[in-house]
Amino acid sequence: MAFRLDTPLVLDGGLSNQLAAAGHDLSDRLWSARLLRDDPAAIVAAHRAYFEAGADIATTASYQASYAGFGDDAPELLRLSVRLARQASFQANVDRRLWVAASVGPYGAVLADGSEYRGRYGLSHRELVDFHRPRIEVLASASPDVLALETIPDVDEAEALLTVIADIDIPVWLSFSIDGSVTRAGQPLAEAFALVRDVPSVLAVGVNCCDPLDAAAAVPLAAAVSGKPVVVYPNSGEGWDPVARSWDGNPTFDPSLVPTWIRDGALLVGGCCQLGPADITAISTHVNPGESRSAAHRM
Repeated sequence: MAFRLDTPLVLDGGLSNQLAAAGHDLSDRLWSARLLRDDPAAIVAAHRAYFEAGADIATTASYQASYAGFGDDAPELLRLSVRLARQASFQANVDRRLWVAASVGPYGAVLADGSEYRGRYGLSHRELVDFHRPRIEVLASASPDVLALETIPDVDEAEALLTVIADIDIPVWLSFSIDGSVTRAGQPLAEAFALVRDVPSVLAVGVNCCDPLDAAAAVPLAAAVSGKPVVVYPNSGEGWDPVARSWDGNPTFDPSLVPTWIRDGALLVGGCCQLGPADITAISTHVNPGESRSAAHRM
């Protein structure tokens, strides 16, 4: 069955915080992607926890996986990320259709220095295309249901990604990392969202890993400018310290925001960093009111 957006679907939460909660050290430059090589069973368990909490879609552990980080092992580990998410969908005790989104993080994530929150890397369009194309092609070869081009801080990088996916026959969502009414690189959100208006393979556009309160204005703007469904999965509202490699501040996420996002055009709703299975359960109760998802069993 091909992936379609007919009704709202629930995304998972932060893979890294779920792995950290299980006791895994994610302090190195590869972050959660390290466990693709070192402990793949832990990744399956994290995906399964989100499915059983109410998520319809698991986002793979490939966000920070790259040829620079894994060398010759990169192709196999990228494909493995899709297989592990699919394995979790088979194991999860739920009775609904589950999907796998292959995560494609920004170039800045590979640098592991917080560049994904700034953009403007000093690379040309061609250099960004050359960076993204090999891993997108490998991820596509593993047959995920959808590609998640996520946490993109910069219109320039989004344009490079759209160049690559023009040659890929898999549906896509594109989500930007934002700061208020602009991308992290400072470009107007209307300019960013407008990029996908005439790109048929992009099923949804929106924001992720942003302050939950910033999403309130971004969701209706994305719908109006793009003419497409919206994807929204903010973080907890805490701030990321790239030096200490930790989150700080007070959470501001409130699942009662979800109905407004859906009213304003969101069909993909979930959480990002610092939002775990309990938060996804809370989100799912607003996406699917009256339906108990976390206790269901696969038919």
